[in-house]
Amino acid sequence: MPGTKKLVIVESPNKMKSISQYLGDGYEVLASVGHIRDLIEPKNLPAELKKGSLGKFSVDVENGFEPYYVVSDAKKKTVAELKRALKDADELLLATDEDREGEAIAWHLLQVLQPKVPVKRMVFHEITKDAILAAKDNTRELDTALVDAQETRRILDRLYGYEISPVLWRKVGPGLSAGRVQSAATRLVVDRERERLAFTAAGYWDLSAILSTAVDSDDSASNFSARLARLNGERVASGRDFDDNGALKSSATVLDEAAATALQAALQQPGVALTVSKVESKPYSRKPAAPFTTSTLQQEAARKLRFSAKQTMSVAQSLYENGYITYMRTDSPSLSQQAINAARAQATALYGADTIPDKPRLYTGKSKNAQEAHEAIRPSGDTFRTPASLASSLRGNDFKLYELIWKRTVASQMADAKGQTASVTIVAGPTGESENPKASKAIAEFTASGTVITFRGFLHAYEESRDEERNAPSEPSESKLPPLSEGQKLSFAELSANGHETSPPPRFTEASLVKRLEELGIGRPSTFASIISTIVDRGYVTPRGTALVPNWIAFSVVRLLEEYFGDLVEYDFTAEMEGDLDHIAAGEADRVDWLNSFYFGSDKHRGLRQVIDNLGEIDARGINSMPITDDITLRIGKYGPYLEVAEPGAAPDATPRRVNLPLNLAPDELTPAKARELVDAPVVTDRVIGINPENGKEIVAKDGRFGPYVTELEPTPEVVADAATGEVIETAAADAAAPAAKPAARKKPAAKKAAAVKPRTASLFKSMDLATIDLETALRLLSLPRVVGVDPETGTEILAQNGKFGPYLKKGTDTRSLTSEDQIFDIDLAGAIELYAQPKYGGRAASSALREFEADPVSGKPIKVKDGRFGAYVTDGTTNATIPKSETVDDLTFERAVELLQIKRDKGPAPKKTAAKKAPAKKAAVKKPAAKKPAAAKKTGVATSTARSEAAKKAAATRAANKAAAAAAGAGE
Repeated sequence: MPGTKKLVIVESPNKMKSISQYLGDGYEVLASVGHIRDLIEPKNLPAELKKGSLGKFSVDVENGFEPYYVVSDAKKKTVAELKRALKDADELLLATDEDREGEAIAWHLLQVLQPKVPVKRMVFHEITKDAILAAKDNTRELDTALVDAQETRRILDRLYGYEISPVLWRKVGPGLSAGRVQSAATRLVVDRERERLAFTAAGYWDLSAILSTAVDSDDSASNFSARLARLNGERVASGRDFDDNGALKSSATVLDEAAATALQAALQQPGVALTVSKVESKPYSRKPAAPFTTSTLQQEAARKLRFSAKQTMSVAQSLYENGYITYMRTDSPSLSQQAINAARAQATALYGADTIPDKPRLYTGKSKNAQEAHEAIRPSGDTFRTPASLASSLRGNDFKLYELIWKRTVASQMADAKGQTASVTIVAGPTGESENPKASKAIAEFTASGTVITFRGFLHAYEESRDEERNAPSEPSESKLPPLSEGQKLSFAELSANGHETSPPPRFTEASLVKRLEELGIGRPSTFASIISTIVDRGYVTPRGTALVPNWIAFSVVRLLEEYFGDLVEYDFTAEMEGDLDHIAAGEADRVDWLNSFYFGSDKHRGLRQVIDNLGEIDARGINSMPITDDITLRIGKYGPYLEVAEPGAAPDATPRRVNLPLNLAPDELTPAKARELVDAPVVTDRVIGINPENGKEIVAKDGRFGPYVTELEPTPEVVADAATGEVIETAAADAAAPAAKPAARKKPAAKKAAAVKPRTASLFKSMDLATIDLETALRLLSLPRVVGVDPETGTEILAQNGKFGPYLKKGTDTRSLTSEDQIFDIDLAGAIELYAQPKYGGRAASSALREFEADPVSGKPIKVKDGRFGAYVTDGTTNATIPKSETVDDLTFERAVELLQIKRDKGPAPKKTAAKKAPAKKAAVKKPAAKKPAAAKKTGVATSTARSEAAKKAAATRAANKAAAAAAGAGE
C-alpha cells in the first residue's frame, strides 16, 4: 500500500542535505551515488548466454543491440535501501542531473526499482531554494530520446573498444585500449609531436632599439622601444615568414648575423639621423569573453589556476552540489534573464553605472544542438555572492574556482574596454636626406606602437588568458608612447642586433587540447576531463609541466589505427558520430538503425565488423618500428623503446646491437644526431669494483633498466658428481677442491641451495657516476638502511634510507623526508631527533591526524584525515576511505570527505580472502612423494610440503644420475 512521503532520488550524497531542507517534510531524499548498473563483463555472463550473439560484448548485436545490464556489487546495498524507501512513498521523483547521462541514470533507476507509484522527472540546474521548489512544481516525463542517445554512446564505446583493443594487445602490447574519442585525442597529441619531429629551425636576425626624444644633451628625454621593420623599402623577415621546413615563404629580406651587425654599426655612425615619418592613431576596443561553458572553464582554470581538467571538474562538482554555482556540464554560454540582471546589478554596485552597456549582452554557442544544460556556468541564485562574502566558507581550490566563475560572469555583462592605439614609423638615413622624410630613401625603418586604455569597462573585473600560439597576433598590452609628430628628430639610446630561431608548434596542454577537441567536435564537454585522464593513465601521454608529451607506445598505437582502422580515427568521422548522437537525442534518428549502420555497414561507410573481418596480416614489427637513420631504427619492445643498430659487415642472421633510450627523452628530442650520439657512446659494461673484505664477495657496478646500481655477487655454484654414487651435487666454487670423502654430508648444502640467495643491490645516488664509483662508496650504499641511532624517548631505532620517492628517515612507522641523498650518510642522531620534532606536513601540528572536520552526518563521529600505508585517507573511526590521488589533503573539503565516506559505506566491507578451496589441491599434490618415501617421512617427522618437494626432486636427480652412470658403464663394455 502506498506510503505518505514522496521519494526524491538524486545522484550525489552531497545534494541530499540541501535539497531535503528546501523540500521540507513530506519528502525523503536519497542518493544513487551515480550509476547503479552497467553492462556486464562478457566473462561474467551466465554460461548459457556466452555462446550466443550476446557473448562477445554483453550486447546482442543480432537482436536490436539489446544490452545486458546488471546492478554492480557495490550498488546492491544502495538499491536495497532505495527499494525499502520506495515502499513508504506515494510518488517517485527522479532528480538526477540535467544531461544525457543523468537521464540515463534515471532510466536505469526506473528499470531496477519498478515503482508502482507515479513517477516524475525533476530537473534543475542550480541547488538553491527557489530552483528546487520551481523544479518540484514543474516536473516532466522521462525523455527517452536522451536515454537512447546515452545508451547508444555506451554501446558504441563497448563495440569499438572490445573489437579494436584485442588487436592492440596482440600487435603492440598488453593492457592497451582503443576508444572512439580517446584514440582521436591520442592521435592529436601524436600528430603535434610528428610536426615537431619534422620541424626544421630557421635562423634570422633583426634590430631592436630604445629611441629617445632627446636629440641634444639639454633636452628632456622620453624613451620608447622600436624594432626594425623595413630595409631599403623591403620588409625584414620575422618568424612568421618561414615554414616548418625552415624555408622562406614570403619575399621578406632575411638578415644574417653579418648583415645585422653591419647595419647596427652603420646606423650608429655620426652621419645618420632618425626622423618620425608617420604617426597614426586609431580607436581600440575589446569585448569581454562569454560566460563559461564546461570546456572554456577547463581551459581557463588550466591557464590561470594550473588545474587539470579532472581537478577542475571535481572542484566544480563540489561547488554545484553545495549550491554555489549552476550545473557544471554545459556547452551553452547563454545566461538566463535572472543571471543577466544579477550580473548587471553587481557590476553597477561594484564598478559604477557607466561600466555596463545600455542593453544586456546575449551569447550563443557554436554547438548547433547543445545537449547539456541550457545555461552557462555561473554563480547560483538571483543575487550573486561575492568572493569576499564567501571567504570564511570557501577555501583553497573551491574559493579560487568560484572567484574565477564569478569574475567571468560579471565581466560578461560589462561594457567594452576602450582606448587608443598609436603606431609610429621612424626612418634612419643620411642627415641630408632625412630633412624630407617622406621622400627619403632611408636605409632603415623602425616601427613602434602603444595602446592606452581610456575606459577599462569589463577589465575592472576580469581579463581572459590565452594559450601559447606560435606566430599568433597577440592582444596589445597597455603601453604608452610619448607625444610624437611627423618630422620630429629622435636619437638612439640603445641599438642591438639580435639573433632568433623559429620555434616548432607548441605541444598541447590540457587547455589547448580541450580547445582543439571542441573545435573539431570530438567528444562532449562532460567527457573532456575523462578523455585526458584516460590517455595519461594508459601511458599514451605523459604530462611534463603543463605540456602533454606522447610516449613512443602512442606512436605505435596511432600508426596501427591509421593503417588498419583509418576511417575510425579520422577527426571528421569521429565528429560526425557526435552529430549523429545529437540527432538521436532530438528524436530525429533511430538508435538501432544507427548502430546497425556503424557495426555492420551501410552506404555511408564500412561497418566496424567488416573492417575487423578484413584486416589481413598486420606486421607487428613494422608497426613498432621507426627508422631514424639508414642504420638506426627505433623499436618499441615489451620493456619500452630502444635503438637497434645494424653493425657494418655483420652476418645477416646476427643479432643487432640494442641501445636503451634515456627514460626522460621526449620523442621530438630523438633527432638523427641524438640517435647517433647514443649509439656511439661508450658501452657501459659490468665493472668489478672490488672485493668485500668482510665476506670475500665481488662488488660489481651495473647499468640496469631503471638506472645504475651496485650489487654484491653470490659465488657461482659448481656442479660435481659424488665419487661414490655418481649423484649430482651442487657446491660453491670455493669448495670445489674440498675432498669428497663424506658424500652424505655434502648433500645437505645442495638441498638448501634450492632457494637461491638474492644478491644485495643498491641504486646509485643521482650525484654518483657509474664509471667512477669506488669500493668504499659501493659498500656504504649496500649497507643501507643506516642506523642513525636510537630515539631516547621511545627506544626505537631511527633508520636513514633511500626510497621510491627519495631519501627519508624511518622510526617504526613514522617517516620524515630528507632534503638530499647525501643526508642519508651525513645526518646524526641529534639532527634526526630535531627533524622528528618538526611537523610532518608543513605548518600543521604533528599528530596522527593531518586534518580534522566536524562530525559526519551519518555516524555522528568527527572526521579525520590520516596518513596510511597506501596514502592519505578520511575516517570517522569506523569507516575508512582513501583520498583519490588526483585530490590533495589541503584542498579536501568537509563535503567531499562526507561523500568519500558514504561511497565507501555503499560499497560495503571488502570480501575476506580465504584459501580454503586451495587446501585440498595442495594436499593432493604432495601425497605421491610422501607415499613413495615412507622412510624419509619417518626420519623427518612432520615434513613441510617444501621439504617433501625437495626430497622428490633429489630422488629424481639421484635416479637420473644412476641411469647415466649405468649407461656409461654399458657403453664402456
